[in-house]
Amino acid sequence: MELSFVLVKSKMGHEMDVMNDILKIDGVKEATGTFGQYDIFVKVQAPTRPELDKIITKKIRMVHNVLSTTTLPALAGKNTK
Repeated sequence: MELSFVLVKSKMGHEMDVMNDILKIDGVKEATGTFGQYDIFVKVQAPTRPELDKIITKKIRMVHNVLSTTTLPALAGKNTK
């Protein structure tokens, strides 16, 4: 399994709507609201790297009111199995 964490910036006032839409996406394991530079911290998992990339680029980034994302790919380890 491949794992990444995605930091999401959303349009002001739409954070909860964006988070709820992101949580509906297959492959999204968790989404948590945050304070600071980013609004939402998302855990994404998929069987392969190409599938993971597709979830991020074709689904999360396309959610209405998402302004930008930063992806943090996880290194292989005992927590990514």
